[in-house]
Amino acid sequence: MNVNFRTRGLAVMGCLFILSLLSSIVSAAAVPGEKAPDFSVIDAQGDKSSLTDFTGQWLVIEWFNKDCPYVKKHYGSGNMQSLQKKYTDQGVKWLTVISSAEGKQGYLAPDRALKVAKSHNLNASRPFLLDTGGDMGRAYGAKTTPHMFVINPQGTVVYAGAIDDNDSASPAVIASSHNYVSAALDASLKGEAISRASSRAYGCSVKY
Repeated sequence: MNVNFRTRGLAVMGCLFILSLLSSIVSAAAVPGEKAPDFSVIDAQGDKSSLTDFTGQWLVIEWFNKDCPYVKKHYGSGNMQSLQKKYTDQGVKWLTVISSAEGKQGYLAPDRALKVAKSHNLNASRPFLLDTGGDMGRAYGAKTTPHMFVINPQGTVVYAGAIDDNDSASPAVIASSHNYVSAALDASLKGEAISRASSRAYGCSVKY
């Protein structure tokens, strides 16, 4: 009987340990209403970008993989570049991140990343951030390309999730889709509440 009691006790402790691990994983992701995870990533030009560089500014972070059909949907149509220009023209900073590890699909060496930025007419505030170790992606809980985050000037996440409400890979649906990122930024910049602070991101898996 004592053995059973001891076994049950060990089982409970095991469950608590697993739950604590899951909790730490969840808390590591960028969650609306909580502080955005810090990061320190070198971009394609060799310059370092950190979250503190954008203190006091609105910031959008976007995950990218040039070969992903969903990324092609938004870049091939010019939708993503239009969003980048619209909001950077209003003072919002925009970072586009590649978290594909070297040897994995989507990885770009710095010189290649600069060429892709040019060929894609990237309107982000920096050339691609090259998160080859995946630390930034894992800290934010980035799972797909694209996966979008909006951070306010106080460093708090105000939106996390998909770019819009239509997970088709066809660019034909963009015009009739509700863009969550645009809605979050438009409301925030007017000082209004965001109607939807999170959604399920769709796209290709990030190749860590």
